[in-house]
Amino acid sequence: MVKKIKRSDGRAPDELRKPYIIKAGVVKRAQGSALVQSGKTIVIAAVYGPKKVIPKHLEDRDKAILRCRYNMITFSVKDRKKPGPDKRSVEISKVIANALSRVVMLEEYPRTLIDVDLEVIQADAGTRVAALTAASVALADAGIAMKDLMPAVAAGRANGQILLDLTKEEEDAEDAVDMPFAYIPSTGEITLLQMDGIVDLNEIKKMIDLAKKGAQQIYELQVKALKERYAALATLSEVVK
Repeated sequence: MVKKIKRSDGRAPDELRKPYIIKAGVVKRAQGSALVQSGKTIVIAAVYGPKKVIPKHLEDRDKAILRCRYNMITFSVKDRKKPGPDKRSVEISKVIANALSRVVMLEEYPRTLIDVDLEVIQADAGTRVAALTAASVALADAGIAMKDLMPAVAAGRANGQILLDLTKEEEDAEDAVDMPFAYIPSTGEITLLQMDGIVDLNEIKKMIDLAKKGAQQIYELQVKALKERYAALATLSEVVK
């Protein structure tokens, strides 16, 4: 059980950041898109495809290629970031693609490419889990076949407490531990579990339990965002008629 000790932003240890917002269909020229805001962290995901693989010899005859590109724009952090990919963004891109490949039914789209572009507009920790959450909604918005949506959130430790959805301030604490987490709610399969810091087994179990509870809340917001998106499209369709 997580003790109800208030944090610097007024949250209990087991609360998501506020506001926590998910919107689908935010990029008109993409096949599917989504925005996720977790406190001060804001990420936009856009999906393009399925489309032809160029050059053709790189295509997979049995399934689609899922390509993710995670990028932090220059003004997303306090100190201006150098534009373009770096080692960290390449690593996170691969982590996200690997997690999504567990839920996207790539075998339904052989010999094609699905691009997922992820732009971090504003960063205050938790950018990879916000990006993964947004990517999942964007893929569903694009009509890509999936086993389920995939919510993601970070749990960890700061200032002697086990916490959900850490801020940058909490990540910078002396005893900080950060654990990005994602899973498939319908199966319980964990698709992302990373660890930055040293913890004992008991703390890890508490973090995973806390992350699952937080991810379930995010899952409900993902579903709500998609329902609102298609309700709006249905209304627009009636107006056009």
